[in-house]
Amino acid sequence: MAGNTLSMLEVADMVRHWLRTPAGAYLGQSYGQDIKSLLQQPQNMALGDAFVEKLLKDVPVLQSLPSGTVNVFIKNEGKQRQQLIIDLAGTEVATELLGNIR
Repeated sequence: MAGNTLSMLEVADMVRHWLRTPAGAYLGQSYGQDIKSLLQQPQNMALGDAFVEKLLKDVPVLQSLPSGTVNVFIKNEGKQRQQLIIDLAGTEVATELLGNIR
């Protein structure tokens, strides 16, 4: 069944959808992420690991990527802004912590 593979851009679109979907928006499902809950919290490795763990659970196609190729980090933009960046084996999905997803 050749032709059934996904490009990284399609996978990135799935991650963008996950980021845009509030947690629990689908009845009976925990799918989605509350990005604003990351505000006013210390940014640490445990928080990042929990974020990636939920992402991998909610978007199972990411589990087929090699270990260590799904990463998340925060980039400070000045004193008042932060950007959350999800690196998918070199393809980046970025969002401001206030919800503007690129």
